[in-house]
Amino acid sequence: MHIAEGVLSPAVLATGYALTAAGTALGLKKLDYDRLMTVAILAAAFFVGSLIHVPIGLTSAHLILNGMLGVLLGWAAFPAILAALALQALLFQFGGLVVLGVNTFTMAFSGVMAGYVYCGMRRVWPTPTGQKVAAFCGGALGVMGAGLLTAVALAFSEEGFVTAARLLFLAHLPVMLAEGLITMITVGFIARVRPEMLRLTAA
Repeated sequence: MHIAEGVLSPAVLATGYALTAAGTALGLKKLDYDRLMTVAILAAAFFVGSLIHVPIGLTSAHLILNGMLGVLLGWAAFPAILAALALQALLFQFGGLVVLGVNTFTMAFSGVMAGYVYCGMRRVWPTPTGQKVAAFCGGALGVMGAGLLTAVALAFSEEGFVTAARLLFLAHLPVMLAEGLITMITVGFIARVRPEMLRLTAA
């Protein structure tokens, strides 16, 4: 879901960097430094999972895993995703440094919101079934949020991008299903072997 260089307007680019700076500062403030290894591992998973791209117009579709990071890290997903996207831009020219702020915000903020949804559902449905449903929703909603925010960024840059924004969102509907299942399976596995990782971090 990386937006390419030269697509967005200067105003959208500046807004993206400002919002990413605020989110990253909040993420670092809330980060439990005893969990740095977990943050690093999940940042690596995000980095690898989003390397396989299928081109779609001005952007591309791929596994994102931002919902899973939001579920497991809360606001710490911001610095994790920023680091992974910066490395992808520098090493593989995915996205780019100019659009790094917008790309980070669209993926990290939607992941954090997915984490809040997961935490809310776990509180009102504290059973193993509720955990599975909440994890699925967290993974799927992370992708949906990123698609919506990316579509908004494209639509705000030029009217001609509205069609591309719609195509981008529709193309990621299957990715929502895949990431919902991946997050559900991952959270279920962690619940068995490292349940302390599933403390409600988003709030």
